[in-house]
Amino acid sequence: MSKILFLFLPILASLSPVISPSVQADTLDNLLKKVMEERQFESKEFQKREQEFKTEKNQRNALLKKALQELKKEEALSKRLTAEFEKNEKELAILENELNLAVGTLGELFGVVKQIAGDFRGQVLNSLVSSEISGREKFAENISARKKLPTTIELRKLWFEIQREMTELGKVTQFETEVVTLDGKKSTQFVTRVGGFNLISEGKYLNFQGDPAQIVELARQPERRFTRYIKGVEKKVNAEKDHYPIFALDPTRGSLISILIRTPSLFERIRQGGIVGLVIICVLIFGLGLVVERWLVITKEEKKINAQLKSSEPREDNPIGQIISVYMKNKNLDMESLEMKLNEVAIKYLPKVERGISTIKLLAVLSPLLGLLGTVTGMILTFQSITLFGTGDPKLMAGGISQALMTTVMGLCCAIPLLLCHNFISSRSQRLVQILEEQTAGLLAENLFLEKEQNKE
Repeated sequence: MSKILFLFLPILASLSPVISPSVQADTLDNLLKKVMEERQFESKEFQKREQEFKTEKNQRNALLKKALQELKKEEALSKRLTAEFEKNEKELAILENELNLAVGTLGELFGVVKQIAGDFRGQVLNSLVSSEISGREKFAENISARKKLPTTIELRKLWFEIQREMTELGKVTQFETEVVTLDGKKSTQFVTRVGGFNLISEGKYLNFQGDPAQIVELARQPERRFTRYIKGVEKKVNAEKDHYPIFALDPTRGSLISILIRTPSLFERIRQGGIVGLVIICVLIFGLGLVVERWLVITKEEKKINAQLKSSEPREDNPIGQIISVYMKNKNLDMESLEMKLNEVAIKYLPKVERGISTIKLLAVLSPLLGLLGTVTGMILTFQSITLFGTGDPKLMAGGISQALMTTVMGLCCAIPLLLCHNFISSRSQRLVQILEEQTAGLLAENLFLEKEQNKE
């Protein structure tokens, strides 16, 4: 028995974690007593711990209950917030739809305003009204390049500028401004604006350049038949008149004038004919000079003959008077001798009225031949240009073609008047010759009649 207790003693010692170190078992009874005391002590400790566990459990149950209550509150709040969120989402979708519609309308309006402002800027940049009213293109450019909507004031100003542009296009006004002359200097002049078509000043057409904005003189003015009306318009701008005088208006706002000033003049076209053209001009001048000389001579002879026909006394300064004088001196001769005397006077006179007429005809025939020569030489130059440079640039062939065409035209323009003048001069000279023949025949007939009367007697 004692051995068994001795064996269980270490086990009991291990099962009793709380054993007072002061207790020492010296006998088995004391040991048993001590064990009993330790059991009681452990039972109290277990009860105490159990009570603590129960208390802690109750506390945790209370905390759990409170947490569950809080969870229910939070779940209720979550449901309420979820419902409110869904409601806000629906309202937000509706508002976003309305916003998109509003932004779409305003965006379209903004696009239209930008487009109109851009078009208006391009119009006023080259408009003649801008020469008098400046600064509008910057305002239009500001609106067209902006990325935000313009204000109401800006929209009204844009409308006003467009309306003012349309109004000014129908006016003829005069204003003082600087004009860039051909020598590059600026001079202050009174410039007259004829609607949106032309700028004129001091009898000249002007040109307006939009970038940079300045008024410049044309390098060359149109023909006199266009510029002669400018002075009349400038004088009547400020006058209270219901109408303006005749004016050469350019409806293309300068395009026609630029074409007119680039059109070659008469002397420039003559220069295009080259050497052959100059020869044709010389032929024409010589032929016309010969025509004038023949016309003066024939006119002078006509006056003398007409005066002789009205007079009964023969004059030696005209062929009719000379024929009459010869007849009076030699009327006693026979018919053949008298006819030879009279024909001698007429033959001496014919070279005076017929001289140079054949030369005029020769020049008239020569002119188109010279024109043909110029045509051939011009085409040779054209083909040489094609051979050297190809057909890529038509300007390289323009010189030869111009010479070919201009010499042809010049040859015809020379031949036609010379032919007409030859016909005119020839008919007048033939008329004088016909008068001489009629007078000669009349005198011979008179002489024959006198001879017959004498024979009858």
